[in-house]
Amino acid sequence: MLEDRYLVWRLKQGSRDALCRIYGKYREDLLRLAVSLSNETTLAEDVVQDVFVAFIGGAPQFRLTGSLKGYLATCVANRVRNANRDRRRRGQVGLDEIRSVASESVRPDQWAICSEELERVARAMALLSYEQREVIALRLQGALRFRQIAELQGVPIKTVLSRYRCGLGKLRSLLNGEVTQCDCLEISRNL
Repeated sequence: MLEDRYLVWRLKQGSRDALCRIYGKYREDLLRLAVSLSNETTLAEDVVQDVFVAFIGGAPQFRLTGSLKGYLATCVANRVRNANRDRRRRGQVGLDEIRSVASESVRPDQWAICSEELERVARAMALLSYEQREVIALRLQGALRFRQIAELQGVPIKTVLSRYRCGLGKLRSLLNGEVTQCDCLEISRNL
């Protein structure tokens, strides 16, 4: 948090290094979040790029009041929501296959197993309602608190908790019980 405040301050002073560090620190998390919400890698990449371009453009007026990651995750969620709405209006609902970027540190045989598991989870996530998928992705990948998600979605916190619980239940069912539900202590700690 303190590092983020310092990086934002340096960004406001025109530091390219600060921008590179912010981008490097959050790009992968935001990309995973965007893919989870959109089910399209191309759209996800465009959204993350657009969020960073807008962030840079607004840097002189930007004031960090909370978590930078939370702020950027909220921007990504809003842009994906807008893109999904625009696609529905145009009648383009097709979903691309989700492809993950292979890590150089993973052996090819390990990557094949990991990639298969990720595709299976991505297919199961795509079967959830958008609201459930958004809550799960923002919570697990965006690291937002349930209260923040409720504000973002404009619904009561109990609705967010219900979407989260039901979404995880559906995922567990779709994945034959391989997804474990978050501990109740974690949920209450994050309220």
